[in-house]
Amino acid sequence: MRVAIDAMGGDFGPSVVVPGAIAGAKAHDSDLILVGDEAAINAVLQGLDLTGINVKVVHASQTIEMSDHPAQAVRRKQDNSISVALRCVKDGSADAMVSAGNSGAVMAAALMVLGRIDGIDRPAITGAVPNAHGGLTTIVDLGAVTDPKPLNMVQQTMMADVYARTILGLQKPRIGLMANGEEESKGNALVQKVHPMLKELEGINFIGNVEGRDVLTGEVDVVVADGFTGNVLLKAIEGTARMLLSVIKQEITSSTTRKLAAAVLKPAFKEVQRKLDPNSIGGAPLLGVDGAVIIAHGSSNADAINNAVGVGVTAARKDMRGAIATRVASTRSAASEEAAG
Repeated sequence: MRVAIDAMGGDFGPSVVVPGAIAGAKAHDSDLILVGDEAAINAVLQGLDLTGINVKVVHASQTIEMSDHPAQAVRRKQDNSISVALRCVKDGSADAMVSAGNSGAVMAAALMVLGRIDGIDRPAITGAVPNAHGGLTTIVDLGAVTDPKPLNMVQQTMMADVYARTILGLQKPRIGLMANGEEESKGNALVQKVHPMLKELEGINFIGNVEGRDVLTGEVDVVVADGFTGNVLLKAIEGTARMLLSVIKQEITSSTTRKLAAAVLKPAFKEVQRKLDPNSIGGAPLLGVDGAVIIAHGSSNADAINNAVGVGVTAARKDMRGAIATRVASTRSAASEEAAG
């Protein structure tokens, strides 16, 4: 298994991405293709232990910045590290691609280089957050399509269902539609159009509308939302988690007595911190494109890149792309038979 890494992506570039990728390759039994400024990548590699892994460096002369317009930058900078890494997947030299770079550019480049899975109109970014039951709750879409049509959300639901079954190992994931109330009549015009479509969609376990407070309870496995709402929801959860950890740290160090108590509870606090740390998730699969593409957070540290490599390896090994294609094809076939009477 080989993963192509956009070594120039993220807020920190090769200095963080390369060590994280090396750790990921060792942890997940994968070879690497590191794509970007060859000199900068090799400078970081010199200080790392590469024992037991196969690392190839592919030079890309251009980098897409976070401030660049995604589609324009992909077209203007043909030799950018994102596109070059995706071409490795396209030509078969890599099984998956990971980038912590401009997410819009990753999506635009993936559509240009890899194309869509047949039957999928728009891709979706899906990710997971920890829930109260100790598991993960999947959210789709996290920003790929901020103003989707109802059919886009139905397709995204199918893909997220496949993701939850294939990658997370859930046999019958509970799927909820994000709304401002559980009643079927709640939600904006888009939600009210999508709700009956999901009720009629065969092969999924649709439990109806869910609210924002339900996301972390563990009572729903997949939360479906438009890209704008999903992105805001995820970042609100991340911000709340950081705030809680900061407040806990301040409070337990505010007096000598509390510091003594904190010493006893330190293992528990460390575990809470680990569970609430976005870097422990690593990466969000871009569903619907014709290949395994993982988008990591722009602020990813080395641990996040390590985990993102793991997500990419799992997606490739379990053939998530093929599972989605099969699911979409079977749904289209069933719809055609029903229409034919």
